[in-house]
Amino acid sequence: MNCDKKDLLLYAVTDRSWLNGRTLYEQVEEALKGGVTFVQLREKNLDDTAFLQEAKEIKELCARYNVPFVINDNVDIAAEIDADGVHVGQSDMEAGDVRKKLGPDKIIGVSAQTVEQALRAQAHGADYLGVGAVFPTGSKADAVEVSHDTVREICRAVDIPVIAIGGITRENVIELKGTGICGIAVISAIFAQQDIEEAARTLKSRTEETVS
Repeated sequence: MNCDKKDLLLYAVTDRSWLNGRTLYEQVEEALKGGVTFVQLREKNLDDTAFLQEAKEIKELCARYNVPFVINDNVDIAAEIDADGVHVGQSDMEAGDVRKKLGPDKIIGVSAQTVEQALRAQAHGADYLGVGAVFPTGSKADAVEVSHDTVREICRAVDIPVIAIGGITRENVIELKGTGICGIAVISAIFAQQDIEEAARTLKSRTEETVS
């Protein structure tokens, strides 16, 4: 599955922190109805059996909406359920090793904070880069802030699509205009909201304005 720039416009990363009695499946479906264009399943605390089951269900859901579905970090589960791909951080396997394991037609995303990391990920076969944190964020305790100038430099340095991540909200997304990103990845700006579908819809139109 090729990674198209337009698929990366509004990239939703799941988080079970705000379920409030609902299922992650229901929340992801609302986000898809609101127009998210890419879904990453991120689970830090589920055991493999539960993760596998959830991944299968959400993969089918995304397929119904024709939206790419990737797994965060867990290359084995991505391979086992035949997900569209995987997103790895700097401390995880290099993109080249992931590619060997998943094959040529899977989407591989890599997190990068510097031009050097970005160029290395591209050289090793990454399909897109997630760059951040572009704003202060609560979802990752160790998130390094990346200046908007650095985001601009990374976008200029590589040929693959770049999305911004970290602390992005409907209010501040427009500040990223002109950096060269093709989309944004968000967690709480969608999943922590009362009306997930509406949050996704608003964020999508603001992001379109930002990347135009």
